[in-house]
Amino acid sequence: MKIDLALILTSLAALTGLVWLLDRLLFAPKRRLMQAEGEEVHEPVVVDYARQLFPIIFIVLVLRSFLAEPFRIPSSSMMPTLLVGDFILVNKFAYGIRLPVLNTKIIDVGAPERGDVVVFRYPGMGPDDPNAGADYIKRIVGLPGDQITFRDQTLLVNGQPVPKQAAGVYVGSGQGRAMTGATRFEVDLDGRLHATLETSPFSSPRAEGVWEVPAGHYFAMGDNRDRSEDSRYWGFVPEKNLVGKAFTIWLNCEGWFCSGAFDYTRIGDTIR
Repeated sequence: MKIDLALILTSLAALTGLVWLLDRLLFAPKRRLMQAEGEEVHEPVVVDYARQLFPIIFIVLVLRSFLAEPFRIPSSSMMPTLLVGDFILVNKFAYGIRLPVLNTKIIDVGAPERGDVVVFRYPGMGPDDPNAGADYIKRIVGLPGDQITFRDQTLLVNGQPVPKQAAGVYVGSGQGRAMTGATRFEVDLDGRLHATLETSPFSSPRAEGVWEVPAGHYFAMGDNRDRSEDSRYWGFVPEKNLVGKAFTIWLNCEGWFCSGAFDYTRIGDTIR
């Protein structure tokens, strides 16, 4: 089950803030009067906790909702750009300021460009898709109105092949070892260079086709072309599902709770 941390933080901020406010308006004045009359009256423990926790929870909620949010990469779909175990930061205001939980845009700041690596809420393949709403990360290759074609390992945008050049055999390390032997390509998407991986032979009729990107939607693909379930399989990313733009790696470690090895060389890497 997906844990909605935004909902938890919002609820905690509202609860602790309400407890603190009600005490300050209704009960604290009575305690002060009783203390002035010589009675020994102590602040309730629940109020003390609320008063201390509310500012911390509120600051975390604001930073996470409007500035930057951390995510952990769980799969290999964005290799070699992102590895399993990478912890990344996502710019939450790059595509507009949105209210937490409701995800309603209140200030329009910008829109994704081709080549952006974005986090979004997976739209799902139907009302019964258990993964709908989960956080996904892919690269935007198609904007509203674009025609996207993918055939014979070639990506075309509006009929023009996206230039790519073989850059040798990929040699992975750590949790990326499974892709050792794949071909690494340098791809030029609208003047923005990034790396992709392809395996050979590869054949998946579902991954090939021609798509017209509708208004208010985007076409997203993983950099690990043959190991990515993306818009080629489940369709377009609605604008309302965008979470933010990934911009840096701040940690890489193996295993849950970072129980394995750390890769310090990836700390501070810019995501491009």
